[in-house]
Amino acid sequence: MTTAVRPDKALWRLGGVLIMGAVLSILDATIVTVGIDSIARDLRSPLTTVQWVASAYLLAASAAIPLSGWLTDRFGGRAVWLTAVALFTAGTLLCGFAWSAPALIGFRVLHGLGGGLMQPVGQAVFAQEAGPALGRMIGVITLPATVAPALGPMLGGALVAGFGWRWMFFGIVPLGVATFLFARRLLPAPEPGGVREPLDVRGIALLSPGLGAFVYGLAEGVVVAAVAGAALLLAYGVHAARARSAVLDLKLFRDKGFAVASASTFLLGASLYSSMLLLPLYYQQVDHASALQAALLLAPQAVGSAAVLLMGGRLLARFGPRTMMLAGITLSLLGTIAFTQLGSSPGGVLLTVSLLIRGAGLGAATTPGMTTLYGSLERSRIPRAASAFNVVNRIGGSLGTALLAAILHHELAGTAAPTAFGTTFTWALALSALTLVPAAFFPKSSSPKRSLA
Repeated sequence: MTTAVRPDKALWRLGGVLIMGAVLSILDATIVTVGIDSIARDLRSPLTTVQWVASAYLLAASAAIPLSGWLTDRFGGRAVWLTAVALFTAGTLLCGFAWSAPALIGFRVLHGLGGGLMQPVGQAVFAQEAGPALGRMIGVITLPATVAPALGPMLGGALVAGFGWRWMFFGIVPLGVATFLFARRLLPAPEPGGVREPLDVRGIALLSPGLGAFVYGLAEGVVVAAVAGAALLLAYGVHAARARSAVLDLKLFRDKGFAVASASTFLLGASLYSSMLLLPLYYQQVDHASALQAALLLAPQAVGSAAVLLMGGRLLARFGPRTMMLAGITLSLLGTIAFTQLGSSPGGVLLTVSLLIRGAGLGAATTPGMTTLYGSLERSRIPRAASAFNVVNRIGGSLGTALLAAILHHELAGTAAPTAFGTTFTWALALSALTLVPAAFFPKSSSPKRSLA
């Protein structure tokens, strides 16, 4: 069966509504960080309990991702994405009405299930509909992943300061409702004859809790959880190698384009993106900025990323994936160098310019990775590929974040804070240089080889 590729106008409308969903899920993953203290005071609950408001979302979202490919194959991207938005919006509303910390944590689980599904399912829907136009438009579609993390604390700080912590959730509800209504009109109708293969129950029982425990253990420094999660992930690998229809198809990694793009995604998450942890911490702990001020100081990086992502399709067509990827990583490395010298007190202007350059590099490295990942596969394999891609991204980001957090903790115990941050950024720079290895294996040409059959 052949599916006609949508004209650009329809693709832009579809991309717009999928962007709304991606922004919602990423915003809500980051927005609560500035309201934890207010929630603890208002609900009269210890901070150690309220911290689970953030962790519950992380765990639920991580557990949902491995299911996204099978659900999309079984029920269609439209139905799954609409259900995810509905779950997310309902969870958001209930969070605003929470009467206790346990209730809020429970509603965040509902919230996280919807948020975890939106990103991989949205990517799969757009990649399937875009066809050969994917490379031209992927930069705009991936824009939220770069910009929204900076917007979350800013929006959260403004809502908490002006209206109270409940409005971190109430303020998102109208956006969720609007996204659902637009999506009902614009998402493609399901194709007849959906995949009917049975759910890999054993695989889900290993993979979802394994990923959730591994990501949580690394994020929160809980060694037992991280080790248990790693064991479950390894057990899933053994199971998937023997299973006839594994929930996350490891055979995808036999495709050279997918394997190279996945390796790049893993290392980018482990190095470049995980150093996002260090930037707000530096401004808050060393410059004594508030969470809102730290978010504003990080705005140049978001601006640099946005500028390049908006031109990503044209740059990709002109220079090709390999050149664009190598250039993006090089810019990111150059933009990180000034932060390795924090012990020498580099000027604020230099750091601002460095963030702009770093952001441009991150934007340039995002477009070829996503295009190569999805452009190398047949249409029918894209939902499972989106699931695998997001799993790899989570694992890489969690590993890198845990490593840099451990290095920073060790350095802070023996040296002054600016020097400790500078040393940790040096490690981040070294890790980032590793991403040049898979980048060198990216294809020179941006022309997709994927069939739309």
